[in-house]
Amino acid sequence: MASLTSLTDEARIALDTLSGRATGLFSPSLRVGVTGLSRAGKTVFIAAFVHNLVHGGRLPLFEAQKSGRIARAFLEEQPDDAVPRFQYEDHIDALVKARVWPESTRAISELRLTIEYRSASGWGRLFSRGRLSVDIVDYPGEWLLDLPLLGKNYAEFSREAFGLSELPVRADLSEDWHSLSATIDPAADADEMVARSLAESFAAYLKACKLDERALSTLPPGRFLMPGDLDGSPALTFAPLPGLAEGRARGGSLHAMMERRYEAYKTHVVKPFFREHIARLDRQIVLIDAMQALNAGPAAMADLERAVTEILACFRPGRGGFLTDFFSRRIDRILVAATKADHLHHESHDRLQAIVRRLTDRAVKRANFSGAKVDVLAMAAIRATREGSVKQGRETLPVIIGTPLAGEKIGGETFDGKTETAIFPGDLPAKADMAFEPGKAQDEMLRIVRFRPPKLETTAEGVTLSLPHIRLDRALQFLIGDHMA
Repeated sequence: MASLTSLTDEARIALDTLSGRATGLFSPSLRVGVTGLSRAGKTVFIAAFVHNLVHGGRLPLFEAQKSGRIARAFLEEQPDDAVPRFQYEDHIDALVKARVWPESTRAISELRLTIEYRSASGWGRLFSRGRLSVDIVDYPGEWLLDLPLLGKNYAEFSREAFGLSELPVRADLSEDWHSLSATIDPAADADEMVARSLAESFAAYLKACKLDERALSTLPPGRFLMPGDLDGSPALTFAPLPGLAEGRARGGSLHAMMERRYEAYKTHVVKPFFREHIARLDRQIVLIDAMQALNAGPAAMADLERAVTEILACFRPGRGGFLTDFFSRRIDRILVAATKADHLHHESHDRLQAIVRRLTDRAVKRANFSGAKVDVLAMAAIRATREGSVKQGRETLPVIIGTPLAGEKIGGETFDGKTETAIFPGDLPAKADMAFEPGKAQDEMLRIVRFRPPKLETTAEGVTLSLPHIRLDRALQFLIGDHMA
Protein backbone atom coordinates (compact mmCIF):
# COMPACT_ATOMS: atom_id res chain seq x y z
CA MET A 1 0.00 0.00 0.00
CA ALA A 2 2.98 2.36 0.33
CA SER A 3 2.89 3.01 -3.42
CA LEU A 4 -0.71 4.18 -3.07
CA THR A 5 0.06 6.90 -0.54
CA SER A 6 1.79 10.22 -1.09
CA LEU A 7 5.05 11.37 0.48
CA THR A 8 2.99 13.62 2.74
CA ASP A 9 0.93 10.64 3.88
CA GLU A 10 4.09 8.65 4.60
CA ALA A 11 5.61 11.54 6.55
CA ARG A 12 2.51 11.83 8.71
CA ILE A 13 2.48 8.08 9.32
CA ALA A 14 6.15 8.21 10.35
CA LEU A 15 5.55 11.08 12.80
CA ASP A 16 2.51 9.36 14.30
CA THR A 17 4.47 6.13 14.68
CA LEU A 18 7.48 7.86 16.26
CA SER A 19 5.22 9.57 18.79
CA GLY A 20 3.51 6.29 19.65
CA ARG A 21 6.81 4.41 19.98
CA ALA A 22 8.23 7.06 22.30
CA THR A 23 5.24 6.67 24.61
CA GLY A 24 5.52 2.89 24.36
CA LEU A 25 9.05 2.90 25.78
CA PHE A 26 7.52 3.57 29.19
CA SER A 27 4.14 1.94 28.67
CA PRO A 28 4.29 -0.98 26.17
CA SER A 29 1.23 -1.33 23.97
CA LEU A 30 0.05 -3.50 21.11
CA ARG A 31 -2.55 -2.36 18.55
CA VAL A 32 -4.76 -5.23 17.41
CA GLY A 33 -7.12 -4.64 14.48
CA VAL A 34 -10.39 -6.57 14.40
CA THR A 35 -12.20 -6.60 11.08
CA GLY A 36 -14.49 -8.70 8.96
CA LEU A 37 -17.46 -8.31 6.69
CA SER A 38 -20.80 -7.59 8.36
CA ARG A 39 -22.27 -10.30 10.59
CA ALA A 40 -18.92 -12.05 10.86
CA GLY A 41 -18.95 -11.45 14.64
CA LYS A 42 -16.50 -8.59 15.29
CA THR A 43 -18.45 -7.11 18.21
CA VAL A 44 -18.95 -10.54 19.76
CA PHE A 45 -15.26 -11.40 19.38
CA ILE A 46 -14.09 -8.23 21.15
CA ALA A 47 -16.64 -8.64 23.94
CA ALA A 48 -15.56 -12.26 24.52
CA PHE A 49 -11.84 -11.33 24.25
CA VAL A 50 -12.17 -8.79 27.06
CA HIS A 51 -14.67 -10.70 29.21
CA ASN A 52 -12.60 -13.87 29.37
CA LEU A 53 -9.42 -11.99 30.33
CA VAL A 54 -11.07 -9.69 32.87
CA HIS A 55 -13.01 -12.56 34.46
CA GLY A 56 -10.32 -15.24 34.23
CA GLY A 57 -12.08 -17.39 31.66
CA ARG A 58 -11.31 -20.95 30.66
CA LEU A 59 -8.41 -20.46 28.23
CA PRO A 60 -6.29 -23.64 28.29
CA LEU A 61 -4.38 -22.80 25.09
CA PHE A 62 -3.54 -19.24 26.18
CA GLU A 63 -0.25 -20.00 27.90
CA ALA A 64 -0.04 -16.98 30.21
CA GLN A 65 -3.50 -17.74 31.62
CA LYS A 66 -2.95 -21.48 31.78
CA SER A 67 0.27 -21.09 33.77
CA GLY A 68 -1.28 -18.62 36.21
CA ARG A 69 1.00 -15.74 35.22
CA ILE A 70 -1.76 -13.15 34.71
CA ALA A 71 -2.27 -11.08 37.84
CA ARG A 72 -5.21 -9.09 36.51
CA ALA A 73 -6.70 -7.57 33.36
CA PHE A 74 -8.70 -4.34 33.39
CA LEU A 75 -10.01 -1.60 31.11
CA GLU A 76 -8.29 1.78 30.89
CA GLU A 77 -8.88 4.98 28.98
CA GLN A 78 -8.05 4.55 25.31
CA PRO A 79 -5.23 6.66 23.82
CA ASP A 80 -7.27 8.16 20.95
CA ASP A 81 -9.82 10.67 22.24
CA ALA A 82 -11.21 11.34 18.76
CA VAL A 83 -12.22 7.69 18.18
CA PRO A 84 -15.50 6.40 19.65
CA ARG A 85 -15.11 3.96 22.53
CA PHE A 86 -16.16 0.35 21.99
CA GLN A 87 -19.15 0.07 24.31
CA TYR A 88 -18.06 -3.12 26.03
CA GLU A 89 -20.34 -2.81 29.05
CA ASP A 90 -23.48 -2.36 26.91
CA HIS A 91 -22.56 -5.31 24.72
CA ILE A 92 -21.94 -7.58 27.73
CA ASP A 93 -25.28 -6.58 29.24
CA ALA A 94 -27.00 -7.53 25.99
CA LEU A 95 -25.19 -10.87 25.83
CA VAL A 96 -25.36 -11.93 29.48
CA LYS A 97 -28.51 -10.32 30.87
CA ALA A 98 -30.84 -10.04 27.88
CA ARG A 99 -29.26 -12.94 25.97
CA VAL A 100 -29.46 -11.04 22.68
CA TRP A 101 -26.66 -10.40 20.22
CA PRO A 102 -25.31 -6.83 20.28
CA GLU A 103 -25.63 -4.38 17.41
CA SER A 104 -23.18 -4.89 14.54
CA THR A 105 -20.14 -2.72 13.88
CA ARG A 106 -21.16 0.40 11.96
CA ALA A 107 -18.05 2.54 12.39
CA ILE A 108 -14.60 2.57 13.96
CA SER A 109 -14.30 2.13 17.72
CA GLU A 110 -11.50 1.41 20.15
CA LEU A 111 -10.90 -0.09 23.58
CA ARG A 112 -7.78 -0.41 25.77
CA LEU A 113 -7.33 -3.55 27.85
CA THR A 114 -4.30 -3.60 30.17
CA ILE A 115 -2.89 -6.90 31.37
CA GLU A 116 -0.53 -7.24 34.34
CA TYR A 117 1.45 -10.46 34.20
CA ARG A 118 4.60 -12.22 35.35
CA SER A 119 7.10 -13.09 32.64
CA ALA A 120 7.88 -16.78 32.15
CA SER A 121 11.66 -16.16 32.11
CA GLY A 122 14.05 -14.65 34.62
CA TRP A 123 15.40 -12.23 32.00
CA GLY A 124 11.87 -11.15 31.17
CA ARG A 125 11.08 -10.48 34.84
CA LEU A 126 14.29 -8.48 35.14
CA PHE A 127 13.76 -6.18 32.14
CA SER A 128 9.97 -6.11 31.68
CA ARG A 129 7.44 -4.21 33.75
CA GLY A 130 5.06 -7.13 33.31
CA ARG A 131 2.38 -4.84 31.91
CA LEU A 132 0.93 -4.79 28.39
CA SER A 133 -1.80 -2.50 27.04
CA VAL A 134 -3.77 -4.02 24.17
CA ASP A 135 -5.51 -1.38 22.07
CA ILE A 136 -8.32 -3.15 20.22
CA VAL A 137 -9.42 -1.32 17.06
CA ASP A 138 -12.78 -2.41 15.65
CA TYR A 139 -13.67 -1.39 12.10
CA PRO A 140 -15.95 -2.67 9.29
CA GLY A 141 -14.32 -4.90 6.69
CA GLU A 142 -16.44 -3.17 4.04
CA TRP A 143 -14.36 -0.03 4.60
CA LEU A 144 -11.16 -2.03 4.18
CA LEU A 145 -12.30 -3.12 0.73
CA ASP A 146 -12.10 0.55 -0.29
CA LEU A 147 -8.31 0.65 0.04
CA PRO A 148 -7.64 -0.93 -3.40
CA LEU A 149 -9.53 2.04 -4.89
CA LEU A 150 -6.48 4.20 -4.08
CA GLY A 151 -4.68 2.54 -6.98
CA LYS A 152 -7.55 2.90 -9.48
CA ASN A 153 -8.78 5.93 -11.39
CA TYR A 154 -12.47 6.54 -11.99
CA ALA A 155 -12.53 4.86 -15.42
CA GLU A 156 -10.89 1.70 -14.01
CA PHE A 157 -13.32 1.67 -11.08
CA SER A 158 -16.27 1.98 -13.49
CA ARG A 159 -15.06 -0.84 -15.75
CA GLU A 160 -14.47 -3.19 -12.82
CA ALA A 161 -17.83 -2.39 -11.21
CA PHE A 162 -19.74 -3.10 -14.41
CA GLY A 163 -17.65 -6.22 -15.04
CA LEU A 164 -18.52 -7.67 -11.61
CA SER A 165 -22.19 -6.73 -12.01
CA GLU A 166 -22.40 -8.81 -15.20
CA LEU A 167 -21.35 -12.05 -13.47
CA PRO A 168 -24.20 -14.62 -13.45
CA VAL A 169 -24.61 -14.42 -9.67
CA ARG A 170 -25.13 -10.63 -9.85
CA ALA A 171 -26.72 -10.00 -13.25
CA ASP A 172 -30.37 -10.05 -12.12
CA LEU A 173 -29.62 -7.85 -9.12
CA SER A 174 -28.00 -5.17 -11.26
CA GLU A 175 -30.76 -4.95 -13.90
CA ASP A 176 -32.40 -1.77 -12.55
CA TRP A 177 -29.06 0.01 -12.18
CA HIS A 178 -27.99 -1.10 -15.68
CA SER A 179 -31.30 0.06 -17.17
CA LEU A 180 -30.97 3.48 -15.58
CA SER A 181 -27.29 3.78 -16.57
CA ALA A 182 -28.16 2.96 -20.18
CA THR A 183 -30.31 6.13 -20.38
CA ILE A 184 -27.47 8.38 -19.19
CA ASP A 185 -25.03 10.26 -21.40
CA PRO A 186 -21.77 10.74 -19.44
CA ALA A 187 -20.90 13.72 -21.64
CA ALA A 188 -24.16 15.53 -20.81
CA ASP A 189 -24.17 18.49 -18.42
CA ALA A 190 -23.82 17.63 -14.74
CA ASP A 191 -27.17 17.19 -13.00
CA GLU A 192 -27.46 16.69 -9.24
CA MET A 193 -30.72 14.73 -9.44
CA VAL A 194 -29.30 12.39 -12.09
CA ALA A 195 -26.22 11.81 -9.94
CA ARG A 196 -28.42 11.09 -6.93
CA SER A 197 -30.62 8.62 -8.85
CA LEU A 198 -27.58 6.75 -10.15
CA ALA A 199 -25.95 6.62 -6.70
CA GLU A 200 -29.15 5.33 -5.06
CA SER A 201 -29.66 2.68 -7.74
CA PHE A 202 -26.03 1.56 -7.50
CA ALA A 203 -26.25 1.39 -3.68
CA ALA A 204 -29.48 -0.65 -3.90
CA TYR A 205 -27.70 -3.17 -6.15
CA LEU A 206 -24.79 -3.45 -3.67
CA LYS A 207 -27.20 -3.99 -0.76
CA ALA A 208 -29.07 -6.70 -2.68
CA CYS A 209 -25.77 -8.51 -3.29
CA LYS A 210 -25.16 -8.52 0.44
CA LEU A 211 -28.40 -10.29 1.42
CA ASP A 212 -28.18 -13.86 2.72
CA GLU A 213 -29.56 -15.38 -0.49
CA ARG A 214 -26.43 -14.30 -2.41
CA ALA A 215 -24.02 -13.60 0.49
CA LEU A 216 -21.59 -11.72 -1.77
CA SER A 217 -18.61 -9.95 -0.26
CA THR A 218 -16.70 -7.82 -2.81
CA LEU A 219 -18.89 -4.71 -2.74
CA PRO A 220 -16.89 -1.47 -2.83
CA PRO A 221 -17.29 1.41 -2.12
CA GLY A 222 -17.83 0.26 1.46
CA ARG A 223 -19.45 3.48 2.67
CA PHE A 224 -22.35 2.91 0.26
CA LEU A 225 -23.30 0.04 2.58
CA MET A 226 -22.31 1.75 5.84
CA PRO A 227 -22.33 5.51 5.18
CA GLY A 228 -22.17 6.68 8.79
CA ASP A 229 -22.06 10.49 9.03
CA LEU A 230 -21.36 10.76 5.27
CA ASP A 231 -24.91 9.78 4.33
CA GLY A 232 -26.21 12.16 1.66
CA SER A 233 -22.88 13.95 1.17
CA PRO A 234 -21.49 14.63 -2.35
CA ALA A 235 -18.60 12.28 -1.54
CA LEU A 236 -21.16 9.43 -1.54
CA THR A 237 -23.30 10.74 -4.41
CA PHE A 238 -21.50 9.13 -7.33
CA ALA A 239 -21.69 5.89 -9.28
CA PRO A 240 -19.81 4.07 -12.06
CA LEU A 241 -20.67 5.13 -15.60
CA PRO A 242 -20.64 2.82 -18.66
CA GLY A 243 -18.86 3.46 -21.94
CA LEU A 244 -16.58 6.25 -20.79
CA ALA A 245 -14.65 7.95 -23.57
CA GLU A 246 -10.87 7.94 -23.49
CA GLY A 247 -9.13 11.09 -22.33
CA ARG A 248 -10.09 13.87 -19.98
CA ALA A 249 -13.76 14.47 -19.15
CA ARG A 250 -15.32 17.72 -20.38
CA GLY A 251 -15.55 20.33 -17.65
CA GLY A 252 -19.09 20.63 -16.30
CA SER A 253 -20.16 17.21 -17.60
CA LEU A 254 -21.74 14.40 -15.59
CA HIS A 255 -18.58 12.37 -16.21
CA ALA A 256 -16.44 15.16 -14.69
CA MET A 257 -18.78 15.46 -11.68
CA MET A 258 -18.67 11.71 -10.96
CA GLU A 259 -14.91 11.57 -11.41
CA ARG A 260 -14.38 14.53 -9.06
CA ARG A 261 -16.57 12.98 -6.36
CA TYR A 262 -14.86 9.61 -6.72
CA GLU A 263 -11.48 11.28 -6.19
CA ALA A 264 -12.90 13.23 -3.22
CA TYR A 265 -14.08 9.94 -1.72
CA LYS A 266 -10.56 8.56 -1.95
CA THR A 267 -8.94 11.75 -0.62
CA HIS A 268 -11.29 12.56 2.26
CA VAL A 269 -12.54 9.11 3.25
CA VAL A 270 -10.23 6.29 2.17
CA LYS A 271 -6.78 7.85 2.68
CA PRO A 272 -7.43 9.16 6.21
CA PHE A 273 -8.87 5.76 7.19
CA PHE A 274 -5.69 4.03 6.00
CA ARG A 275 -3.29 6.60 7.47
CA GLU A 276 -4.96 7.03 10.86
CA HIS A 277 -5.97 3.44 11.54
CA ILE A 278 -4.67 0.67 9.25
CA ALA A 279 -1.07 1.98 9.10
CA ARG A 280 -0.90 2.00 12.93
CA LEU A 281 -1.74 -1.68 13.52
CA ASP A 282 0.65 -4.29 14.93
CA ARG A 283 -1.57 -7.37 14.72
CA GLN A 284 -4.75 -8.19 12.80
CA ILE A 285 -7.58 -10.70 12.93
CA VAL A 286 -9.93 -11.02 9.94
CA LEU A 287 -13.25 -12.69 10.78
CA ILE A 288 -15.32 -14.30 8.02
CA ASP A 289 -18.73 -15.95 7.94
CA ALA A 290 -17.74 -18.78 5.61
CA MET A 291 -20.83 -20.88 6.31
CA GLN A 292 -23.25 -18.31 4.93
CA ALA A 293 -21.20 -18.19 1.72
CA LEU A 294 -21.03 -22.00 1.63
CA ASN A 295 -24.80 -22.16 1.83
CA ALA A 296 -25.15 -19.64 -1.01
CA GLY A 297 -22.97 -21.77 -3.30
CA PRO A 298 -19.66 -21.73 -5.23
CA ALA A 299 -20.23 -18.25 -6.73
CA ALA A 300 -20.51 -16.76 -3.21
CA MET A 301 -17.42 -18.68 -2.13
CA ALA A 302 -15.45 -17.35 -5.12
CA ASP A 303 -16.59 -13.83 -4.25
CA LEU A 304 -15.58 -14.31 -0.60
CA GLU A 305 -12.16 -15.52 -1.77
CA ARG A 306 -11.84 -12.36 -3.89
CA ALA A 307 -12.78 -10.20 -0.90
CA VAL A 308 -10.33 -11.91 1.48
CA THR A 309 -7.58 -11.57 -1.14
CA GLU A 310 -8.22 -7.83 -1.46
CA ILE A 311 -8.47 -7.35 2.32
CA LEU A 312 -5.15 -9.08 3.05
CA ALA A 313 -3.44 -7.19 0.22
CA CYS A 314 -4.33 -3.92 2.00
CA PHE A 315 -2.20 -4.53 5.09
CA ARG A 316 1.46 -3.68 5.63
CA PRO A 317 2.75 -7.09 6.64
CA GLY A 318 6.25 -8.01 7.76
CA ARG A 319 8.72 -7.39 10.51
CA GLY A 320 10.87 -4.23 10.55
CA GLY A 321 14.28 -3.61 12.06
CA PHE A 322 15.15 -1.94 15.36
CA LEU A 323 15.46 1.54 13.80
CA THR A 324 12.74 1.29 11.12
CA ASP A 325 10.20 0.21 13.75
CA PHE A 326 10.41 3.70 15.25
CA PHE A 327 9.06 5.24 12.04
CA SER A 328 6.73 2.62 10.58
CA ARG A 329 4.54 -0.15 11.92
CA ARG A 330 4.23 -3.54 10.26
CA ILE A 331 1.58 -6.15 10.93
CA ASP A 332 3.66 -9.16 11.84
CA ARG A 333 0.79 -11.54 12.61
CA ILE A 334 -2.50 -11.97 10.75
CA LEU A 335 -5.16 -14.46 11.81
CA VAL A 336 -8.01 -15.37 9.43
CA ALA A 337 -10.81 -16.94 11.45
CA ALA A 338 -14.04 -18.57 10.32
CA THR A 339 -16.61 -17.69 12.96
CA LYS A 340 -19.72 -19.51 14.21
CA ALA A 341 -18.00 -22.87 14.47
CA ASP A 342 -20.58 -23.66 17.18
CA HIS A 343 -23.14 -23.96 14.36
CA LEU A 344 -21.38 -27.18 13.32
CA HIS A 345 -20.55 -30.37 15.18
CA HIS A 346 -16.86 -30.55 16.10
CA GLU A 347 -16.43 -33.37 13.57
CA SER A 348 -16.79 -30.73 10.83
CA HIS A 349 -14.43 -28.14 12.31
CA ASP A 350 -11.38 -29.50 10.48
CA ARG A 351 -13.26 -29.25 7.18
CA LEU A 352 -14.28 -25.64 7.92
CA GLN A 353 -10.69 -24.77 8.77
CA ALA A 354 -9.45 -26.42 5.56
CA ILE A 355 -11.89 -24.30 3.54
CA VAL A 356 -10.62 -21.14 5.26
CA ARG A 357 -7.05 -22.12 4.50
CA ARG A 358 -7.98 -22.64 0.86
CA LEU A 359 -9.60 -19.16 0.92
CA THR A 360 -6.44 -17.60 2.30
CA ASP A 361 -3.84 -19.35 0.13
CA ARG A 362 -4.21 -17.09 -2.91
CA ALA A 363 -4.02 -13.91 -0.84
CA VAL A 364 -0.85 -15.05 0.89
CA LYS A 365 0.76 -15.87 -2.45
CA ARG A 366 -0.21 -12.51 -3.99
CA ALA A 367 0.81 -10.26 -1.10
CA ASN A 368 4.35 -9.79 0.13
CA PHE A 369 4.04 -11.42 3.53
CA SER A 370 7.77 -11.58 4.18
CA GLY A 371 8.39 -11.78 7.91
CA ALA A 372 4.69 -11.99 8.82
CA LYS A 373 3.00 -15.03 10.29
CA VAL A 374 -0.41 -15.96 8.89
CA ASP A 375 -2.67 -18.57 10.48
CA VAL A 376 -6.23 -19.77 9.99
CA LEU A 377 -8.75 -20.94 12.54
CA ALA A 378 -12.31 -22.20 12.93
CA MET A 379 -13.71 -20.65 16.10
CA ALA A 380 -16.71 -19.32 17.99
CA ALA A 381 -15.87 -16.37 20.23
CA ILE A 382 -19.06 -17.17 22.16
CA ARG A 383 -20.39 -20.71 22.03
CA ALA A 384 -24.17 -20.66 21.79
CA THR A 385 -24.67 -24.43 21.46
CA ARG A 386 -23.57 -27.72 22.94
CA GLU A 387 -23.23 -31.07 21.18
CA GLY A 388 -25.22 -34.27 21.30
CA SER A 389 -26.40 -37.17 19.16
CA VAL A 390 -29.78 -38.52 18.07
CA LYS A 391 -30.79 -41.85 16.58
CA GLN A 392 -32.53 -41.84 13.22
CA GLY A 393 -33.39 -45.42 12.39
CA ARG A 394 -30.15 -47.34 12.60
CA GLU A 395 -28.08 -44.20 12.11
CA THR A 396 -26.74 -41.96 14.88
CA LEU A 397 -26.48 -38.33 13.83
CA PRO A 398 -24.23 -35.72 15.50
CA VAL A 399 -26.33 -32.68 16.44
CA ILE A 400 -25.95 -29.28 18.03
CA ILE A 401 -28.33 -28.17 20.78
CA GLY A 402 -29.31 -24.59 21.50
CA THR A 403 -32.13 -22.04 21.58
CA PRO A 404 -32.82 -20.60 18.12
CA LEU A 405 -33.76 -16.93 17.92
CA ALA A 406 -37.45 -16.14 17.65
CA GLY A 407 -38.57 -16.31 14.03
CA GLU A 408 -35.78 -18.58 12.82
CA LYS A 409 -37.01 -21.35 10.53
CA ILE A 410 -36.00 -24.82 9.39
CA GLY A 411 -38.34 -26.37 6.88
CA GLY A 412 -41.88 -25.75 8.12
CA GLU A 413 -40.88 -25.14 11.74
CA THR A 414 -40.64 -21.60 13.17
CA PHE A 415 -38.90 -21.20 16.51
CA ASP A 416 -40.22 -19.08 19.40
CA GLY A 417 -36.90 -17.95 20.93
CA LYS A 418 -37.56 -19.89 24.15
CA THR A 419 -37.48 -23.55 23.21
CA GLU A 420 -34.21 -25.47 23.09
CA THR A 421 -33.87 -27.80 20.14
CA ALA A 422 -31.44 -30.28 18.59
CA ILE A 423 -30.41 -29.68 14.96
CA PHE A 424 -28.39 -31.76 12.56
CA PRO A 425 -26.49 -28.98 10.74
CA GLY A 426 -25.45 -31.03 7.71
CA ASP A 427 -22.02 -31.83 6.33
CA LEU A 428 -19.32 -29.69 4.77
CA PRO A 429 -17.58 -30.87 1.58
CA ALA A 430 -15.02 -33.59 2.26
CA LYS A 431 -12.44 -31.69 0.17
CA ALA A 432 -12.00 -27.93 0.42
CA ASP A 433 -11.78 -27.45 -3.37
CA MET A 434 -15.31 -28.82 -3.79
CA ALA A 435 -16.73 -25.70 -2.11
CA PHE A 436 -15.34 -23.55 -4.95
CA GLU A 437 -16.18 -25.70 -7.98
CA PRO A 438 -18.77 -23.93 -10.20
CA GLY A 439 -21.80 -25.98 -11.08
CA LYS A 440 -21.15 -28.54 -8.36
CA ALA A 441 -24.30 -28.52 -6.24
CA GLN A 442 -24.08 -29.55 -2.64
CA ASP A 443 -25.89 -32.74 -1.80
CA GLU A 444 -27.55 -30.97 1.10
CA MET A 445 -27.71 -27.37 2.25
CA LEU A 446 -26.34 -26.58 5.65
CA ARG A 447 -29.05 -26.03 8.24
CA ILE A 448 -28.02 -22.61 9.49
CA VAL A 449 -30.10 -20.90 12.14
CA ARG A 450 -29.11 -18.15 14.55
CA PHE A 451 -29.08 -19.14 18.20
CA ARG A 452 -29.55 -16.99 21.30
CA PRO A 453 -26.42 -16.33 23.38
CA PRO A 454 -25.92 -19.00 26.06
CA LYS A 455 -27.06 -18.80 29.65
CA LEU A 456 -23.89 -18.57 31.73
CA GLU A 457 -23.12 -21.57 33.91
CA THR A 458 -22.79 -21.26 37.68
CA THR A 459 -20.54 -23.47 39.82
CA ALA A 460 -21.66 -25.30 42.95
CA GLU A 461 -20.08 -22.46 44.95
CA GLY A 462 -22.30 -19.91 43.19
CA VAL A 463 -19.57 -18.48 40.93
CA THR A 464 -20.79 -17.43 37.47
CA LEU A 465 -18.39 -18.62 34.79
CA SER A 466 -17.17 -16.51 31.87
CA LEU A 467 -18.55 -16.70 28.35
CA PRO A 468 -17.97 -20.13 26.75
CA HIS A 469 -16.12 -20.30 23.44
CA ILE A 470 -14.46 -22.50 20.84
CA ARG A 471 -10.73 -21.79 20.29
CA LEU A 472 -10.82 -18.18 21.49
CA ASP A 473 -7.80 -19.14 23.61
CA ARG A 474 -5.88 -20.21 20.52
CA ALA A 475 -6.67 -16.87 18.87
CA LEU A 476 -5.44 -14.97 21.95
CA GLN A 477 -2.23 -16.98 22.05
CA PHE A 478 -1.51 -16.20 18.40
CA LEU A 479 -2.37 -12.49 18.65
CA ILE A 480 -0.80 -11.47 21.98
CA GLY A 481 0.79 -14.55 23.61
CA ASP A 482 4.36 -13.86 22.49
CA HIS A 483 4.30 -10.41 24.13
CA MET A 484 3.60 -12.05 27.49
CA ALA A 485 6.27 -14.76 27.33
